[in-house]
Amino acid sequence: MLCLEELLTLELFQALPRNRLDWICDRAQTIDLKTDEVLIHEGDPPRGFFILLCGHIGMTRRSDGLEMPIGQHEAPGFFGEIPVLTGEPAPVTVRAITECHLYELSSEDFLTLLHECRTFEQMVFQIVAKRSRGLESFIRNREKMAALGTLAAGLAHELNNPAAALVRALRDVTPALLELQRMNMVAGRHQIDEAHTQEWFKARDEGYEAIIHKRVDPMTLSDREDQMLNWLEDYGVEDAWKLAAPLAEGGIKIATLEELTTQWRDDLTEMRDMGVRWLALSFEVMSMIASGLRGAERIAALVQSMKSYSHLDQGARQVVDVHEGLEDTLRLFSYKLKHGVEIRRSYDAAIPKIWAYGSELNQVWTNLIDNAIDAMEDKGVLEIVTIHHSDRIEVQIIDSGSGIPPEIQSRIFEPFFTTKPVGKGSGLGLEVVRRIVEIRHQGTITLASKPGKTQLTVCLPILQHGL
Repeated sequence: MLCLEELLTLELFQALPRNRLDWICDRAQTIDLKTDEVLIHEGDPPRGFFILLCGHIGMTRRSDGLEMPIGQHEAPGFFGEIPVLTGEPAPVTVRAITECHLYELSSEDFLTLLHECRTFEQMVFQIVAKRSRGLESFIRNREKMAALGTLAAGLAHELNNPAAALVRALRDVTPALLELQRMNMVAGRHQIDEAHTQEWFKARDEGYEAIIHKRVDPMTLSDREDQMLNWLEDYGVEDAWKLAAPLAEGGIKIATLEELTTQWRDDLTEMRDMGVRWLALSFEVMSMIASGLRGAERIAALVQSMKSYSHLDQGARQVVDVHEGLEDTLRLFSYKLKHGVEIRRSYDAAIPKIWAYGSELNQVWTNLIDNAIDAMEDKGVLEIVTIHHSDRIEVQIIDSGSGIPPEIQSRIFEPFFTTKPVGKGSGLGLEVVRRIVEIRHQGTITLASKPGKTQLTVCLPILQHGL
């Protein structure tokens, strides 16, 4: 049984009269925990108020499948008041780090005690506020790290293909250029007349243009390759299949090849088919360079998107193009969008740039778009609408997911409230969005949801520079 002297080791209970202390001692239930034994699991319903008199208690919160330590209690101490007061499920898992001896006061008895003693009540709420701020701070940091991890994974995924294309181009182009140089030297020894040389150059230059501007219809490219392969085999070109694709991509006509090779058909040296090989290899080199250039441009665009997204080279507040912010965010999420999410944009071209906290505003778009993708289970229609009003701009993020039940719609912006399973959501994503929109930008955010359509609308004032 809990004794008076044990209670008085905690400052919290020193404010209570003797009869209340005796009442607590009579009602408290003894609990002994072994090392690593769990007392409360995250997500459990409110249980009671606990008084720790011996041992060491640890608290963890599940995040992305991992148990993250967020705090500890050492004897003498107490915990469990937050779920009792809020009526919400336990926000953390409570586990014994060492063997522990503690007492449990039921939720009803704790609330009775709280309401009867004003000083006790004030002390409890001061501690609740302090602990809530600590938990919120931890989870906010985890949210930021999780968001950064998501974006980093997406960026790495998006960089992989263009980087690989660039590596392939640089690796393969060197031996191809060396072979072209050898061919030029061989051709030079045969003193080909200038007019005929210019005909080959003309065919090459036209092929370059076709490759750079993608003038060959992809739908007919396969048929052209088959036709080219047949001609090359009839002409007697060794490994004709290697030449068919680049020649087809360069848009060379068979009639052109017939004309160019007329004077070489009876040549017994490598000059018989070297012109055709030179042409194919020239097209292949141009295709490599074009592919590598596209890869480099894609990498540069992604880096610029990330730089713009985070506004690394600007002050905390700057003139922001909302459409650019939305597009930067979509680019960084493209790895999640490409497999089943259709994007529909309806942008108002009249929307002006606004004076805002750019990186924080992009955090808003990140949370809203990420939530929309999750709500659709990575498959559906994501619609983004922007509207210009006289004194404000409006951004609508609309998803075709199952919707948010009416009974919880009023709570989605509350701290720690989440509809996601334990370990999947912290309940701070939309609360962070609300803070950024309403407090940092003096805007508003509203929700309208029904099955098949959930719309979050952000309204931001159009402020003058420096206000």
